[in-house]
Amino acid sequence: MPDITDNNLSEPEMRLQKMRELRRAGDEPYKYSCERSAAVAELLAKYSSLKEEEEAPETYKIAGRVIAKRGHGKASFGNILDQTGRIQYYAKLDLLGAAAYEKLLHQVDLGDIIWASGKMFRTKRGELSLKLEKFEILTKALLPLPEKFHGLTDKETRYRQRYLDLIANPEVKEVFVKRSRILQLIRAYLDAEGFIEVETPVLQLIPGGAAARPFKTFHNALSMDLCLRISLELPLKRLIVGGFEKIYEIGRVFRNEGISYKHNPEYTLLELYQAYTDCAGMQNLTESLISNLVKNLTGGYKIQYAGREINFAAPWKRVAYADLKDPAVFEREAVDPVFIVDFPLEDSPLAKKHRSKLGLVERFELIVAGMELANAYSELNDPLDQDERFDEQVRRRAAGNLEANMKDEDYITALKHGMPPTGGLGIGIDRLAMLLTGQESIRDVLLFPHMRAALTPENR
Repeated sequence: MPDITDNNLSEPEMRLQKMRELRRAGDEPYKYSCERSAAVAELLAKYSSLKEEEEAPETYKIAGRVIAKRGHGKASFGNILDQTGRIQYYAKLDLLGAAAYEKLLHQVDLGDIIWASGKMFRTKRGELSLKLEKFEILTKALLPLPEKFHGLTDKETRYRQRYLDLIANPEVKEVFVKRSRILQLIRAYLDAEGFIEVETPVLQLIPGGAAARPFKTFHNALSMDLCLRISLELPLKRLIVGGFEKIYEIGRVFRNEGISYKHNPEYTLLELYQAYTDCAGMQNLTESLISNLVKNLTGGYKIQYAGREINFAAPWKRVAYADLKDPAVFEREAVDPVFIVDFPLEDSPLAKKHRSKLGLVERFELIVAGMELANAYSELNDPLDQDERFDEQVRRRAAGNLEANMKDEDYITALKHGMPPTGGLGIGIDRLAMLLTGQESIRDVLLFPHMRAALTPENR
């Protein structure tokens, strides 16, 4: 085996050599587990008042990724990153012992994951640090971190290799922690309002509930074509027929369409249905749900987004669709939340006809910062009317509109058994997360956004 100091070895080759040397020495480079007694953020908070060169009496055990190393004499420093934050370690030859100190200097590379124990103290320069007493290599990284990983900004790399993005940019991790919190708060609100969370099939024989082209697949055992769902709507309304009165689902839907700053082929959708209410009830629920979400998340009703202030305090403005001179210009220019109401009948095959306005349906779209955030109806529960609407959609498909709804005979059968008056609401979770985390592209709130195939010599 060549020596690890051999300059002819590439970085990955040197790391591989170090891994093999660890294993030959009986030090397994991919350990099964470790004991931790604290997270980095806990230690930084607990000992924030330590004075310069003061040392705490307790010994702590932490684990994380080494993201910096410096010093080669009898003392050296480095940084360890765990999920909660970054901490400096301080290593001394006389404290660790010669063998361990040599291993730290020459066997540990940037990107390796280590276990470390020691006491907290503050250095002469004022930085809280962990004075190493022991350490172990838990995972040997065979590939180096990107050369500029501390300032990794290349979008292509960040999206394709999100794991590197999360290591390099702590603020990215905070976006997804906040997204998780958004989902927690939504569920808590709906659960408190008496809604029940349910799950419906992702694979469907007839994809319905939206004007969109589906992704198709084939089920071998059943020897039949199936589609990934484009909406959650029709299965959930079947459950309303079955006797559930307040239900919701948060799940992925899939639409075979273009990609933009606010579109991804698969995205997370919240749909909820409530019996014995209507579109007006859904407006009230939407205002309350989202304004309470913003208040709980931020402490107030106003947020900054794309250089503009958005005020989520209720009540929100209502504007009739017919009063818009140019709806497209209005989606782009609207900042504060606004309900666009009373849509044309021909564009809404699953919504109930307006009770007093001919040719319209009881439907609204919620627009915030130029984006459609929610869509809701008084749900159509007349099976004969729904049958006619589906037939019209079938005619549109035959004329070449591949996004028109397919006819779902079983859903008509369900309606014939009787669905109570119902209000339904859909909210795009990814767009909501964009607003509440200050991100201007949907890719920045998706851990793994869809991308074109990476260019290689074969496909250039």
